[in-house]
Amino acid sequence: MLSTSIKEATKEAHLNLEKKVVQKMKAIRSDADYADFLKHFYAYFNQVEKAIAPYITNELLPDIAERRNSSHIKQDIEELGANVNDLPEANAPQIDNTIQALAALYVMEGSIMGGPIIVKMLEKFGITKGFSFFSGYGAETGQMWGKFVAVLNANANNEEEEQQAIATANETFSNFGEVFGEVSVA
Repeated sequence: MLSTSIKEATKEAHLNLEKKVVQKMKAIRSDADYADFLKHFYAYFNQVEKAIAPYITNELLPDIAERRNSSHIKQDIEELGANVNDLPEANAPQIDNTIQALAALYVMEGSIMGGPIIVKMLEKFGITKGFSFFSGYGAETGQMWGKFVAVLNANANNEEEEQQAIATANETFSNFGEVFGEVSVA
C-alpha cells in the first residue's frame, strides 16, 4: 500500500523535521513565542495548500472542506494576539499531478497525529490557547486519517506513481524543515 511505502521511505525526513519542530517548541515561553512558532506552520501549510488545490477536489476527497488547514493556524495566531504578517519564507514542493498532491497532503494530514503531544508540551510551557489547529479532529482523528489513507492508497496505479509520491512526500518534509531554518543540535 502506498501509505505504508511513504511512511517507510520518509522516516529520515520525518525525524529531521520533528527534531527541528521540537527544538523550536522548547524555546516557547509566551503567547508571542507560540504565535511566532505557528507562523512557520501557517506559511508552509498555506503554500502547500495553494500547490495542491488544483488536484485535491471534492470528487477526489469529498471531505476536503472539513479538513484542517491553514485557516485554523491563522485563527490560532490571531487568538494569541498576533497576525500573519512577516511570515518566514516557505516553498511548497513541486506538484504536477494528483498523486503528488496526495503525497504532500499525506505529510500535512499526518502532522495531526502529533497534535495532542504538541498541545501537552505547550501546556507545560504555560500556553493555554491557540490550539484549534493542533487539536485536529478530536475524537474523529483516527477516522479522518483512515478516510484519507484510503483515498491515497486507491490512487496509486503503478510503481512510477508510487515513486513520485515518495519523492514528493520527502520533499514536503524537507521543505517544511527549511521554514524553520537551521536549528543547532543540542
